[in-house]
Amino acid sequence: MRVLVVEDEPEMADLLRRALVEEGYAVDVAHTGDGGFQHAITVDYEVIVLDVLLPSGSGFEVCAWLRRRGVWTPVLMLTARDAVADRVRGLDGGADDYLTKPFSLAELLARIRALARRGGVERPSVLCAGDLRLDPATRQVWRADTQVELTAKEFGLLESFLRHPDAVLSREVLLRRCWDFTAETYSNVVDVHVRALRDKIDRPFGVTSLETVRGAGYRLRADGGRPTGHAVTPGRTR
Repeated sequence: MRVLVVEDEPEMADLLRRALVEEGYAVDVAHTGDGGFQHAITVDYEVIVLDVLLPSGSGFEVCAWLRRRGVWTPVLMLTARDAVADRVRGLDGGADDYLTKPFSLAELLARIRALARRGGVERPSVLCAGDLRLDPATRQVWRADTQVELTAKEFGLLESFLRHPDAVLSREVLLRRCWDFTAETYSNVVDVHVRALRDKIDRPFGVTSLETVRGAGYRLRADGGRPTGHAVTPGRTR
């Protein structure tokens, strides 16, 4: 089994290499983010051990680059940071596991074995409705060839709609799926975010895909929307 170690500290990199070799792994070592990325896209690895703090691209960036490139080799991130935000950022960026320094080699090896047994995860399917596309893996959205920038809540709403095209989703359902707090049913938080979402995925392109169903909720048309005849010049919106 071949493992890639991306670690800029020479002593740590050598320690990891020797420990893995003693366990019977074939090991390649890279000392920069860019170097690790180039290794990972040219060689099939069973596991990538990726440090967060790297020159020429952080571990967060490298992991995101690999996932966008379609490389789904399991990634174990190493870092001296112990902040929850950093762990969340790493996992959201596509990492499969996270280990904070200092760590025991026994635990590192156990986690590598677990990731190797799991194998690479297939790329999540891109969700589509006509020419409207959403990629859950890279968290990117396009209308035709134009990329559309959404906030986290707008992205969550659109993903919910795209997973249930032509279905009417009530405000209560959308609240439960996209908000982590209990909101009053008369709150207009859903309406506000749906309106903002329309302003990004529909209005600039002269279509109506996100429809209001009076007294019931909202529905996303499976065909991607009907023309309104009022398109404006589309661009990267925020």
